[in-house]
Amino acid sequence: MAILSLRDPVDGDILRYAVEAMRARFPYFYVKPAYRGDDLITVPNDLPMTVRNTWEPIRFHSEASNYHLGAWKYEGRRLAFELSHALSDGAGFMPYIKSTMFLYLSKATGKTFDQAGFCLPGDVIPESETGNPFRDLDVDSVKGPLYKKKPIPDFFRLYDAADTDKTVFFVKLPETQVMQYCRDFDASPNVLMSVLLAKAARRWNPESEKTVTVSVCIDRKAMLGLPHNYRMFAGEAILDFPKERDAKDFNEACTIARGQLMLQAQPENALWEIRQMKRMLPPPSPDIAQASICVSYVNSRSFGPLDPYIEEQYVVTSLSKMTDILCEISCLRHHFFLAFMQPYASDRYFRCFLDELDAAGISYEFLRSEPLRLCGI
Repeated sequence: MAILSLRDPVDGDILRYAVEAMRARFPYFYVKPAYRGDDLITVPNDLPMTVRNTWEPIRFHSEASNYHLGAWKYEGRRLAFELSHALSDGAGFMPYIKSTMFLYLSKATGKTFDQAGFCLPGDVIPESETGNPFRDLDVDSVKGPLYKKKPIPDFFRLYDAADTDKTVFFVKLPETQVMQYCRDFDASPNVLMSVLLAKAARRWNPESEKTVTVSVCIDRKAMLGLPHNYRMFAGEAILDFPKERDAKDFNEACTIARGQLMLQAQPENALWEIRQMKRMLPPPSPDIAQASICVSYVNSRSFGPLDPYIEEQYVVTSLSKMTDILCEISCLRHHFFLAFMQPYASDRYFRCFLDELDAAGISYEFLRSEPLRLCGI
């Protein structure tokens, strides 16, 4: 789910107009599930995609959502688009979000914006966006992954069996400070946040000897030169933070983490994953724990001429049992926005993370917290 906070209150009628108009440019998001033999596929859905004036969740593929796999909602100055993760990922749906906002803000403000960089009704939909993204890749020649990190089965856990109220915290950081820190300490935004979150885990439970593991999401489409295809093809790299490394300096921790990330974020590894898919090997089960923390950075950075009208941007997604803590990073208008998701209501670990930001000298603004409630299906 992408959440935007606008400068002015949302006009529901204009939003409904924009959402329906975008059907012509993004028909692959206006679909419903159907069976073809034993396979589950998507087919066009002629019913309107819902736009509701409430933050309460509904269920996809139900009467409440007109059987769509996506839905819009708004409340005050905030609006959000929620989409089934089976259909696309953050890199795939951000062009749709930006382009819908182009139509909405054009009508809401009465201004004429530069159309460059937006995907609008009337544009030709390129085959690369909807076709087979792997058609021209030499997958069968790949003999194996260039590097595959061995899993750590008994890693540091951050769950609370007695507290199951899923919660999301929203934090705003200055881009200049974060990027200066990345330059000074040989890091990137996702590496920096991984290190800080791992250090927060040690602060949360300093007695544990177990290794903190961080799963960093990777956009494999961009890695293979296929950034504009809407289909989901996100991967992950696993970073490990053994307790004995705590004594090392921050710069070394960032350098080691970035090296681990670079080894795993290789085109050969992405091609190997496609080959595994062609062999019909199942993906990891979402019910099997694989990492202490997950970090994801949807690199959007700007809505172009719309930036003055959009104050915040967050990406929020459902928590599975694969990871305990999930941190989604967005960047907009010279700020990073973190959506910090956890499977319990207590803010003790979140406060440990804020303590690590303080220790690093990175200023922040804690905006709010709320229950993590997303559309089911």
